[in-house]
Amino acid sequence: MTTNIISNRSEIQGVILKPVTPFPDERGSFTEVFRSEWAIRCNYGNEIQLNLSRSREGALRGLHFHRKQNDWWVPINGTVQVALADLRQSSQTCGRTMVFHLSWEDSVCLLIPPGVAHGFLAVTDVTLMYAVDRYYDGTDEQGVIWNDSALRIPWLMKYPTVSERDMNNPTMEELRQGELLPG
Repeated sequence: MTTNIISNRSEIQGVILKPVTPFPDERGSFTEVFRSEWAIRCNYGNEIQLNLSRSREGALRGLHFHRKQNDWWVPINGTVQVALADLRQSSQTCGRTMVFHLSWEDSVCLLIPPGVAHGFLAVTDVTLMYAVDRYYDGTDEQGVIWNDSALRIPWLMKYPTVSERDMNNPTMEELRQGELLPG
């Protein structure tokens, strides 16, 4: 059986919210969260790396973006407030943001294409598994400050726990002036 990829709620070109189907029984449940055929339809590369992120309630990670790498997020437990911002100058949705909650109970996985800044606030303690289609080496990652007024992201917390690295990310204006925005 092939599951169709759909883009419900997606306001940014290339962002996909993929419903998945849990199959419960008396032991628990089983859910497919990634298939190569889904990746092929999304122009996902083939250097697959899986990562696991655990965050305490109130932690904010991001905003990060990549020029070449796709991210496939699978929430394992807990709830995150996701924020996405299309920074791709050539995109029809350049400048748009999306903010929504994501948890395992939603039975949805999230594809974030290159050039879309992404971050999350842990609304609860959370475990997020994510696949990327390029091995991490640090050269493809850039950031934008999480609370940049140009993005107008309505974070649920005014003072989240943010890493020093993310706290020192440039503003959109600094990225624009340095010609560092994705093409």
